[in-house]
Amino acid sequence: MTLRPRAVVVHRRSELDELVARHATREQAAFFLASRDRDIVEVEHRHEALARARSAVSAAIPLHWRRAEVERSELDRFVFGPEDVVVAVGQDGLVANAAKYLDGQPVVGVNPEPAWNPGVLVPHRPEDVVTVLAALARADRQVQERTMVQARTDDGQMISALNEVFVGHAGHQSARYVLQCGDQVERQSSSGILVGTGTGATGWLRSAWEERRSPLDLPSATDARLCWFVREAWPSPATGVTVTEGVLEAEGSLVVTVESDALVCFGDGIEADAVTLSFGQRLTVGRSSRRLRLVV
Repeated sequence: MTLRPRAVVVHRRSELDELVARHATREQAAFFLASRDRDIVEVEHRHEALARARSAVSAAIPLHWRRAEVERSELDRFVFGPEDVVVAVGQDGLVANAAKYLDGQPVVGVNPEPAWNPGVLVPHRPEDVVTVLAALARADRQVQERTMVQARTDDGQMISALNEVFVGHAGHQSARYVLQCGDQVERQSSSGILVGTGTGATGWLRSAWEERRSPLDLPSATDARLCWFVREAWPSPATGVTVTEGVLEAEGSLVVTVESDALVCFGDGIEADAVTLSFGQRLTVGRSSRRLRLVV
């Protein structure tokens, strides 16, 4: 028996929701914002825009489809099914947050605030969702497969990410490790390592690339290659600074052998969902077998 499609609407709490949760009432939240020269009216307008977008998306879901909703903080506890169509309503980062928990499900990114959000991963307007879902049901909507990055420890723990993974010290102290990329091997002490995709090359990776004026050719969003940078490597009698950037081809990998008491590895900036690495442990970073299937 084939299950009916299920639309899973992914969202995150608005800034207004978070402020009221922290300060108990709307008036106290308004006072807090006013003390920082901000007006709660602006926050309320953005909250209403998100609410309107979520309402439009709910109305656009075909009546014979099943449906579910999940808030961003609950993604690690939500079980996605192979028949799901994920509808992410919010900023571009929300798609990246959801991508690591998916395995081939199509993602429809919906932008509730085009004036605020670039819309790279959320290209659709709320009013267009009904057409997009109908086209998906007919299997005639284009899906762009975006490369993801994966980090795996030698004891089987794994982190996947759409933009990048970061390896470093949890307290932002110097991270000590041995880095191996192909035939290149170097003991280093640095602020950490970034390994990312073409999607990530528009964010944190690009910042590192721009800052050091790197000659590397950054990958595109669908490129199988990955790019990596060592941040602020420190030269010493025991540590080097020559192996600090590169491109990994489709089957290439970067191997990090930990020489600190503890390092962490996390993806897409979500430090709360990190793998902890102990002295002597090895971490291998490369292209993930998973891809984000973004409906365009």
